[in-house]
Amino acid sequence: MAKIVSREDKTVRLFKNPILEYFSHIHPATPVVVYIPVIIVALYFGFLEINFINGILGYFGGLLIWTLLEYTIHRFAFHTHPTSETGKRIHFLVHGVHHDYPNDSTRLVMPLLISAPLAIGFYFLFKALFGNLYLTFFAGLVTGYVLYDSIHYATHHFKMKKGVFKFLREYHMRHHFQDDGTGYGVSNPLWDYVFGTVPGYIKKK
Repeated sequence: MAKIVSREDKTVRLFKNPILEYFSHIHPATPVVVYIPVIIVALYFGFLEINFINGILGYFGGLLIWTLLEYTIHRFAFHTHPTSETGKRIHFLVHGVHHDYPNDSTRLVMPLLISAPLAIGFYFLFKALFGNLYLTFFAGLVTGYVLYDSIHYATHHFKMKKGVFKFLREYHMRHHFQDDGTGYGVSNPLWDYVFGTVPGYIKKK
């Protein structure tokens, strides 16, 4: 069961260095503002090189890759249980702080100092792997990331009372407040079904 320090929109200082501390906070709109133009440019130049059908397949292929990354990183990196003091400190900085302060509105999306280098890395990886489809794959991956960050923020700060949005909010809140050993999907539960980590309350329905 997750340890909860506060369900209110509170924060905690992570670094003594004021510069590091400043960059550990981020406005929740930042991924949308920064990466939507990236997606548009990647799609524009991507579709110049390929036909429409291949472009669409590449785009949704990138989205699918993101959903798997979202699941695997959340489950196997964010929810490890390190035993060393250094490991525990790193784990707290990466994800533990979010479970202790789940509604800290300035730490619900990934800082650009982390997301931008990762995006650049995936850009070159996809360029090596996917030939002339790489830009549409990349656009799909970045779209998935923006949706993930936006949905994650919304589950913590918006009421989301209807339809799929209500489901996603309940799904993620149960991960925080009832069972952090299941429900690793945030933007969608696809890979929880594939790998058998669907929360018990859903299995009983």
